[in-house]
Amino acid sequence: MIPLPLAFGAPLLSARIRSTPEDFQVDELPAFEATGEGEHLLLHIRKRGANTVHVAKVLAKWAGLPEMAVSYAGMKDRNAVTTQRFSVHLPKRVAPDLALLASDEVEVLEATWHNRKLQRGALAGNRFKLVLRDVQGDAAAIDERLQQIATRGLPNWFGEQRFGRDGGNVPAALAMFGGRRMRQDQRSLLLSAARSALFNRVLAARVEQGSWDQPLDGEVWMLDGSRSVFGPEPYTDVLAERLARFDIHPSAPLWGEGELRSTDAARALELAALDDEQSQALRAGLEGARLKQERRALRLRPALLQHQWLAADVLELSFALPPGCYATAVLHELGPVEDASQA
Repeated sequence: MIPLPLAFGAPLLSARIRSTPEDFQVDELPAFEATGEGEHLLLHIRKRGANTVHVAKVLAKWAGLPEMAVSYAGMKDRNAVTTQRFSVHLPKRVAPDLALLASDEVEVLEATWHNRKLQRGALAGNRFKLVLRDVQGDAAAIDERLQQIATRGLPNWFGEQRFGRDGGNVPAALAMFGGRRMRQDQRSLLLSAARSALFNRVLAARVEQGSWDQPLDGEVWMLDGSRSVFGPEPYTDVLAERLARFDIHPSAPLWGEGELRSTDAARALELAALDDEQSQALRAGLEGARLKQERRALRLRPALLQHQWLAADVLELSFALPPGCYATAVLHELGPVEDASQA
């Protein structure tokens, strides 16, 4: 993986996270209200020390159903305390005793009926509460950097978890593109990793240039909170005002077949950032898989970003992010944070 540059200057701290699962808390923000009818049991679950796929298997076993009968909107970390929704398809609307699910890993917070299965991506975002321990760094400088992030936003990196342990998903994607057979679930994961790696390379070039939150000629704009894009078009005072209030963001490609939408300086930067041998192989593989050109916002602004010092070397952060955005992008702008759960 390429080293990711910093948008706000040199690192200000070193710290540890996930000393306990409670130090990394994530609450999924629902995108809809349950209908109260239908044959899909919608479960709001708190899990500790278990990943989403594991809990889905637990639910399938509890219901006596195949795993495909269980759905969820997004993946959540194992080494954390998280809440999220699952749906279980029960055509006869008969559910086993929910008390049978209670364990140190799983707690059912709410159960309601819904008329549709839970679709991937059907969430409004995620709310985080992170505790950094053994913090080394100047508290005043850290406070100032967090204020900068709250005001200006930060680069919208794909997080390291997208790339697997030791970044192994990208080499695996290259092997797949070279002919190695993969299961369908592995294939989808590796295609996403390949796209994400290319996006991060373009974003790194924009950060190094200082244009990750500024327009280039030929820019393609993405509407905040949406996948809708428009442009290129001449940069006007109207666009500048919308950029300043975070209504629109510059974007970069999620690679696939078809022409880049960007033109002029934006297009030239994107192609130059993806001109190395590995990037060309990833581009060819994604095009061969028939993925289409899409875009992703280069900029992210955490909502409701707050922090407090619980002790001289313990910092608590809380914020909310849109779907598909990573808390590690916030930590990256502060400095190296060691994952104690991986030690």
